[in-house]
Amino acid sequence: MSRTVDKGASILDGIHVLDGGLASELEYLGARIDGPLWSAHVLEDAPEKIVAVHRAYIEAGADCIETASYQVSRIGYAEIGLRPERADAALLRSVALARQAAVAFPGRRIVIAASLGPYGAALHNGAEYHGNYALTHAELVEFHRQRIEILAGAAGAERPDLLAFETLPSLEEAQAIGEALSVWPELSAWFSFTCRDGEHVAHGERLSDCVAAVAGFPQTVAVGVNCTSPSLIPALIHELRGATSLPILVYPNSGEGWDASRRTWTGSNDPPGYGALAREWFAAGAYMVGGCCRTRPTHIRQVADGRYGL
Repeated sequence: MSRTVDKGASILDGIHVLDGGLASELEYLGARIDGPLWSAHVLEDAPEKIVAVHRAYIEAGADCIETASYQVSRIGYAEIGLRPERADAALLRSVALARQAAVAFPGRRIVIAASLGPYGAALHNGAEYHGNYALTHAELVEFHRQRIEILAGAAGAERPDLLAFETLPSLEEAQAIGEALSVWPELSAWFSFTCRDGEHVAHGERLSDCVAAVAGFPQTVAVGVNCTSPSLIPALIHELRGATSLPILVYPNSGEGWDASRRTWTGSNDPPGYGALAREWFAAGAYMVGGCCRTRPTHIRQVADGRYGL
């Protein structure tokens, strides 16, 4: 990751299909993700399952896959009694596993995006869906700086193509990441927000204001929304297009909802329907489309079929 970012010749040129949900797919393979590290537990216990999920998404047509590092952080690892070095090693291992999956497809160009969740994800209490954190701005900058530093210094198979800051709930967190990134202007990154409606991110700021802020960072190569209802995506694409000329990515949830009282998912999980929506999102101006919670390789195959005619 030692190149200077050229927004006119992005690492994402020609890359249009992102992968889908990781944690739920790991569950289908029998992995346990109910601990405080969520899918990051699998990095420690069953890394072969992570490789299998990455390969399934590439086979389905994804040309960009995200690493299993969304929940990896020093504070998260400390909570279960592991030293900071274990968290740092897990970040690098997640990239190496994604590379391992990608090399099985020598005829394909597969972009590896290092998934970096918001501070709220490390708390594993749903705070990423409101962004009200009990810490100072300087502490928030430091949280993100620690992970960026590890990936910025990576080499070989442990080096991602870009950093994916995702499920961001607020303008302040995006600004904190920008401050943390400022030491490494040569990196490439995308910023993706989680939204409460068709105009506002989870914390309440306008999406357009958040996008305008991150679009000014020299590292930013794309902006978008994720972990959001599919029904909101057309309006959010409109907001994104009005705020930036950068490539737009959208990777919403499957459309199902979580019933916390019954601890079960409700609603429809319809891959063909998702594929039809993806075609509409591309037509509306999305550059890259994938999936977040509860989407599976069958969803991504529908997205790829709509984009590439697979």
